[in-house]
Amino acid sequence: MDFFEKLGKKVTETYKVASEKTNKVAAETKIRMKMSDNKSKINDIYKEIGKKVYEKYALDGSLDIKEDIENELGRIKELSDEIVEFERQILDLADKKECINCKATLDKKAKFCPECGTEQPEIVEEVKEAEVVEDIQENVEEVVEEVNEAVENSEESKQEENIPTEGTQENETEVNQNN
Repeated sequence: MDFFEKLGKKVTETYKVASEKTNKVAAETKIRMKMSDNKSKINDIYKEIGKKVYEKYALDGSLDIKEDIENELGRIKELSDEIVEFERQILDLADKKECINCKATLDKKAKFCPECGTEQPEIVEEVKEAEVVEDIQENVEEVVEEVNEAVENSEESKQEENIPTEGTQENETEVNQNN
């Protein structure tokens, strides 16, 4: 019996580890796809900027187009910032971090960078915003379900006791007035 319990625990543990690794790989793949999409969008914006430069030059011989491309430059900045955040998320998934000095990839628990020797600040584990939002959403859904069940139970008990529910009293008054 003890053998089967140990075997069951080992199988469960192996399943959990495999599941976690699969989830991390899937999450990393999804993030890398978003990064690729952003890089593609940035290239499209570069092409659009080039097109605007050429058109401006062809029309009036001027290269003063700062006002014409400010929106595109802002969009490139936004997309680039998202790519940096995606890279940080990938490092988090791999339990890695970036050196504050040389930007080398190192273990999350490393106190010093193996490349440049710079002391690394301690990482304080923070609650991820997405997890908090998901927890709140689940709690809200549970509360809504409980309220709906309570309302249904209340209406059912009123019908069983022949207590008029909202609107039925007005209907009874109209019926009595008509008679």
